[in-house]
Amino acid sequence: MRIAYVSLHWPRLRNSGVGKKIHSQVTTWRRMGHEVRLFMHTHNHEPVSDLIDASFHFYSSLGKLSAEFSRIDAMRRMLRDVRDYSPDIIYLRYGIYVYPAHLLMKIAPVVEEINTNDLTQHDGLGRVHSLYNRFTRGIFLHQVRGLISVSQELANSPAFAVYRKPVKVIANGIGLKDFPALPPAHNTIPRLVFIGNPGNNWHGIDKLIALARLVPDIIVDIIGYDELPGFAPLPENVILHGYLSVEQYKNILARADVAISSLALHRIQLEEASPLKSRECLAFGLPLVVAYKDTDLDGLGCDFVLKIPNTEDNIQTHASAIREFAYRMRNVRVPQEALQVLDQDIKEMERLSFFQHVIGVWNDATN
Repeated sequence: MRIAYVSLHWPRLRNSGVGKKIHSQVTTWRRMGHEVRLFMHTHNHEPVSDLIDASFHFYSSLGKLSAEFSRIDAMRRMLRDVRDYSPDIIYLRYGIYVYPAHLLMKIAPVVEEINTNDLTQHDGLGRVHSLYNRFTRGIFLHQVRGLISVSQELANSPAFAVYRKPVKVIANGIGLKDFPALPPAHNTIPRLVFIGNPGNNWHGIDKLIALARLVPDIIVDIIGYDELPGFAPLPENVILHGYLSVEQYKNILARADVAISSLALHRIQLEEASPLKSRECLAFGLPLVVAYKDTDLDGLGCDFVLKIPNTEDNIQTHASAIREFAYRMRNVRVPQEALQVLDQDIKEMERLSFFQHVIGVWNDATN
């Protein structure tokens, strides 16, 4: 197959979770014998070397009206580029509609990847962006030939089910061979580590601070945050590490006993997820605390995963359970053979099989 991968609006950085996911998918498809090109529609970003390899279509973000015209012009340039590439299928990562992106549907069948409930998540961008998304989201969703959802919850959600599209559930995966398990840390006092980005309220950073205050005999390392002014003074057992590259935060993971994933998905009305950072931590061997249904792991009875409720008071009600888990998981590392359900190769074979099915239906309809 010749696959065009389309990413809208955001620069996909080499060290970001999404950037690494896209790069891993593209690399895996090529290794499996397919031709792939990534088309990135994004605001100007310097240096370009920060970005994963792609055909770039940059626009200016200066001034609201001029930025919108620039965004449209970049989209037109991308359409010409994709048309010249002549793909068998287009894989579109969900993004807010920009004119005239709907013309992608005239070039080849489009499969759209659904990573979140945009109706709730985009509410956090403000009233104007939220309303624009609500009025325009159907332009893509009515015309795509299939959906790939990262969770069963999203696949079943009325936000997407109403469009009656063929849908395949494939949770986020990871190339296990690229993340060799780290040796145990041998801590006396357990260290718990969280990796995230500022501005995402579903991470539940406030809950991590509450946990540190409720359980003073643990250490909480927070990666991705330089400061938390709303929580000053921070508890002495909280350490902020700021933004770090993979190699830099790998050193912190090596000193940790347990990783913590997002604690507040209820704030965006989600119950199920498969966060990329949680998979990295598991692949490196760290046991995990989650506050949601993991699409791959839920129901497997993993003793290296502690699941707590997805509620606003989950730290208050389960701080002692987290403490007990952290102490029990000292010197424990998760064996990779227990994580095969997360492996990228298995997931990409499923995705490529779905692409072939969509292409077959498209060809039957157009012949």
